[in-house]
Amino acid sequence: MKLSEFRFDLPQSLIALHPTDNREDARMMVVNRKNKTIEHKKFTDIVDYFGEGDVLVTNNTKVFPARLYGNKEKTGAQIEVFLLRELNREHRLWDVLVDPARKIRVGNKLYFGDSDLVAEVIDNTTSRGRTIRFLYDGDHDALMAAIHELGETPLPEEIRSKREATPEDAERFQTIYAEHVGAVAAPTAGLHFSKIIMKKMELNGAQFTPITLHVGLGTFRQVDVEDLTKHKTDSEHFIINQDTCDYVNQAIDNKKHVLSVGTTVMKALESSVSASGHLKPINSWTDKFIFPPYEFKIPTALLTNFHLPESILLMMTSAFGGYELIHEAYQQAIKEKYRFFSYGDVMLII
Repeated sequence: MKLSEFRFDLPQSLIALHPTDNREDARMMVVNRKNKTIEHKKFTDIVDYFGEGDVLVTNNTKVFPARLYGNKEKTGAQIEVFLLRELNREHRLWDVLVDPARKIRVGNKLYFGDSDLVAEVIDNTTSRGRTIRFLYDGDHDALMAAIHELGETPLPEEIRSKREATPEDAERFQTIYAEHVGAVAAPTAGLHFSKIIMKKMELNGAQFTPITLHVGLGTFRQVDVEDLTKHKTDSEHFIINQDTCDYVNQAIDNKKHVLSVGTTVMKALESSVSASGHLKPINSWTDKFIFPPYEFKIPTALLTNFHLPESILLMMTSAFGGYELIHEAYQQAIKEKYRFFSYGDVMLII
């Protein structure tokens, strides 16, 4: 398919700048692939769709405050440093983006606030990309504590360009089951779950089980080629353990639902499939890019937010729900004024 087929006019007023008062307050559009129907529900209605033997796969990655502001030595110029991923723990090397990039060269030092945290630029990777080494006396835990103290919640640019991050974002741009630190963006479908909703679903017999995929900025990177077969996505680290495989494979064998809570989960599940169509344990990297047409092996249902035009997440959603049906669903979402993007409403595709 072509990039232009995923272009649509999205009113900026529909991009949610803040979360709902409570996690489970979102609206939920339910798209039925078999019946070709579109219904308008509340997220709390999700408890009615899954029961005994169904498995809901979540992403338990944890967002860290990846956006730092430092000052360049000598000139004092303020530089934004966005931490992408840790490259080497022993040597404290990180892959980062800097802005404005033209001011940052190899050998420059950056000082962060009044703290003891200093970074030295040791390599150029892309036009904005740099490799930095933190110069810090404490151990790794102390370094991460300093980053958490100085850093800012890494809200996506579409939100951050309209408002600053707040202390509320530190809690709400995070799922309640987040566990393993490493993401620079939240797996947003999971933001809607509260402890009450999860408990109700478990009482219905549904089973929650996690994978870990550390969401990178590649999730939001603009596709700049018309021919989607030529687009390359960034690699992201992911882990699927044996327990999750056992739950998922049992659901597959018993013809029960396997719900992918978000596109990051779907990407992970589809990146570790056995020859028999079952899920395999893995600890690796994936650069899988899913767009129509695509035959899914593992998930039977998808929960996902409403995505931006031309985004790879919209393409993945369309691959699962069917291009025409999802196109119609998005037209209805705009007409009915659903809230889009990370803090927005949600779509359940069954």
